[in-house]
Amino acid sequence: MTTQTDIPPAETGGERRSWLREHSELGVCVLLLALGVLVLTDALTMDVDIAQRGPVGPKTVPLVVGAGLLVIAALLAVDVLRGGRGQAEGGEDIDLSEPADWRTVLLLAGVFLGAAVLIEPLGFPVAGALLFWGAAFALGSRRIDRDPLIAAGLSLVTYTVFNNLLGVPLPGGPLMGVL
Repeated sequence: MTTQTDIPPAETGGERRSWLREHSELGVCVLLLALGVLVLTDALTMDVDIAQRGPVGPKTVPLVVGAGLLVIAALLAVDVLRGGRGQAEGGEDIDLSEPADWRTVLLLAGVFLGAAVLIEPLGFPVAGALLFWGAAFALGSRRIDRDPLIAAGLSLVTYTVFNNLLGVPLPGGPLMGVL
């Protein structure tokens, strides 16, 4: 009678899981590669009249960023496949053997997606305040007496800086006439 411990790791898939676990940084390489391809595709399909913009137009920065993402993905993949591993900083107080806190990750993703959906009908000041408050809640803050006020203030300051000082128009929503 054979037990699970009698079967060599290659037969149970343990060797493959071990290799994937030891090379998990390749996931970051794939993400950087996909992001680089997306940025380059968007930049190359951008419709811009070069005569109106001059030699350095709106395509320049996305092309440089996209190419940089591809180069970094390739260099990181080569390093990982040669045995390189990211080392934890000396000051980090995390236990890498503990599983990820998926509740927090999912809460943050939900708050971010909710803000993205609400930004058009409610405007940035309201959606941004909900984003900042939701992120604080997801990360563990339970101060309902001050967190909404801080989130609203931070959202209004962000809106004012981008909309008025930097000239980046953000949707104001129902507060457009007030701000």
